[in-house]
Amino acid sequence: MTLDSEELAEIGLRFEVDGEIATITLDRPDKRNAQTSATWSALAQIGRTLPEQVRVVVVRGEGPSFSAGIDRRMFTPEGVPGQGSFASAAALDGGTLEERIAEFQQGFLWLRRPDIVSIAAVQGHAIGAGFQLALACDLRILADDAKFCMKEPALGLVPDLTGTKPLVDLIGLARAVEICLTARVVEAEEALRLGLAEQVVPGEELSAATRRLAAALLTTDRDAAAATKRLLQSAGGRTLEEQSAAERAEQAVRIRALFGGRPAGSE
Repeated sequence: MTLDSEELAEIGLRFEVDGEIATITLDRPDKRNAQTSATWSALAQIGRTLPEQVRVVVVRGEGPSFSAGIDRRMFTPEGVPGQGSFASAAALDGGTLEERIAEFQQGFLWLRRPDIVSIAAVQGHAIGAGFQLALACDLRILADDAKFCMKEPALGLVPDLTGTKPLVDLIGLARAVEICLTARVVEAEEALRLGLAEQVVPGEELSAATRRLAAALLTTDRDAAAATKRLLQSAGGRTLEEQSAAERAEQAVRIRALFGGRPAGSE
């Protein structure tokens, strides 16, 4: 079931499709785009119902911040109306609680699918869940006022929205430990140096820079792009020999798809 614009607005999201580019906007600027469990469930539903023609997904935040992380009402006994709180979650049995977290994680995992490229356009604060949402994307463009922080350990929690693996993959174990366990702020220029961002631009240029990158990504063949992303995603867990074999298999598929129906000697 696709969520309509009114349902998304109640949750604090916008979803727009323009040809092959989809844009997800966190739209609670008065709350610095704080996220709730409904945010994560809606993101998962968007992923499940993403139109087939979409090749690039842009994730952005309305207002001065990308996302300030978890809605602090989750820490109160009352919680978020209709969504509960951490206290109510603690009353669930272990299996049920982990299943619920697994559903929330789906809102982040689909952004890594090989058939799309996801871009986080980050301005201002990207804290906790906001940092993890940016890490869920393939690419990150930062405004020069962007600030990353993995706040969860300082709150007695762990980052559980799929952010720990990409963080370690991008900057290494030691630096990831230091950033998470101090819960310190990583500003835009440091993020660029560490490899947490591909570009840093002045805030007023963030939208234009994101559009340029999205357009550039659409210049490659769709199936070749998906196959290449699969190869790149799997490279870290394979030996050179295994990766070479994977390259051969993917290339054989591409060659047959492009030239299999043509007579020998034809251009």
